[in-house]
Amino acid sequence: MSEIREAPVLDRILTLEIVRVVERAAVSAARLRGHGNEKAADQAAVDAMRRELNQLPIKGRVVIGEGERDEAPMLYIGEEVGNNQGPKVDIALDPLEGTTLCAKNQPNSLAVIAIADEGSLLNAPDVYMDKIAIGPGYPKGLVDLDRTPAENLDALAKAKGVSVADLNVCILDRPRHAKLIEDVRAAGAAIRLIGDGDVQGIIHITDPDETGMDIYMGIGGAPEGVLAASALRCIGGQMQGRLVINNEEQLQRAIRMGISDPSKKFELIELAGGDVTFAATGVTDGNMLSGVKFGRDIIKTQTVVMRSSTGTVRWVETEHRQFEKFHLD
Repeated sequence: MSEIREAPVLDRILTLEIVRVVERAAVSAARLRGHGNEKAADQAAVDAMRRELNQLPIKGRVVIGEGERDEAPMLYIGEEVGNNQGPKVDIALDPLEGTTLCAKNQPNSLAVIAIADEGSLLNAPDVYMDKIAIGPGYPKGLVDLDRTPAENLDALAKAKGVSVADLNVCILDRPRHAKLIEDVRAAGAAIRLIGDGDVQGIIHITDPDETGMDIYMGIGGAPEGVLAASALRCIGGQMQGRLVINNEEQLQRAIRMGISDPSKKFELIELAGGDVTFAATGVTDGNMLSGVKFGRDIIKTQTVVMRSSTGTVRWVETEHRQFEKFHLD
């Protein structure tokens, strides 16, 4: 009988502590849902997430954050967080993914974080990234950024044993995707356009029976690409990403962050390697998570937390009764 390896106790504790980090950020942002102030909602989430991160028993470094140091006063790329008492880890975060969604009180806004072994997460600059992703259970290399949409859809349809017409493609609803949308429809597939939140969009393609989404294609943020890859490392799937560099300033930013070949096609393990823990809490109601619910005597949150080394996915529904921990008035 093969030996069953138990996860270290500290790692198990960290899994629950990370849940608290995204819960705090989500509640703080949710207090500003529908008020139309994106900056205020984002800042509230940043403040809460940073405060909680600094209580964790880690020596953490933000590799995906709110921007470079001169652009973001907190949770900037390179910032050290934690109480400096535990393991060295990389941290990718988006305290409020879908700031516009939160400001308008529209679905699918999240507080998101990923933590991995030091040196495991791609230190991606805040530029665009061309991405393609599918869920688990397919032969390696089934889809590829260097193939046409029609070729990728044909390969996926054959692997699923369906026709291309049965496939649904998740794409961000942006003018830059006009040609991609045209090509996908010409190939015969259907499209699910999403307004924001491509981290959640990529996660959705891992469970097409539930979400109706089979594959993600298109250009979104590079930081969001690393966060989505972190989730896929935990729940399974394939993903590739390639930076979209539009000018010299972006090129120099990528080089400064250690990317020697900005045209490189990154595989999933290169985007998020090592032992990865991913967590997200709903800010507004969405397809994956319920948003924060405020009651007279209770606050309810829903969180998903995943671990790559065990393949564990936990859904955590929490009832909070001590409001002072959220620094509420």
